[in-house]
Amino acid sequence: MKDNKTQTFNIKEDREKAIRSVLTDVYAALKEKGYDPVSQIVGYILSEDPTYITNHNNARSLICRLDRDEVIKMMVRYYLDV
Repeated sequence: MKDNKTQTFNIKEDREKAIRSVLTDVYAALKEKGYDPVSQIVGYILSEDPTYITNHNNARSLICRLDRDEVIKMMVRYYLDV
């Protein structure tokens, strides 16, 4: 029997999941290499200088795919719970 419910597609939710996944992977790579992940990610977001992020586990390439403005907006919404 087929489910006749309409599927929904939420671009915002999917994009936020993708950003969270990238940040989680980058955090883990920085931690594995012995860096302070939060400080390094903040340094990258503020400066857009990719050298704040290690190449370990392709972390630098991953984070460079993100739009910094989009990441900041997501973090502010999360922090303010809006």
